[in-house]
Amino acid sequence: MPCPKITDPDLSLEDLMAEWPQTVSVFLRHNMLCVGCIIAPFHTVTDACREYHLNQDAFMYELLDAARLV
Repeated sequence: MPCPKITDPDLSLEDLMAEWPQTVSVFLRHNMLCVGCIIAPFHTVTDACREYHLNQDAFMYELLDAARLV
């Protein structure tokens, strides 16, 4: 199985946080309930940003920064 890409629009939040656990702090900083949520296996970054009214590009940059990919 190929290594997931953090920018994959179909990557679930559960898989994102499992592969890059350092991104959990970004979700917590934004007071998002995604960490440990039963919907995390089905939601993507796009879904979460829509739900929490966040700018997706800015949020993705924070995730990339936390994962040390920028």
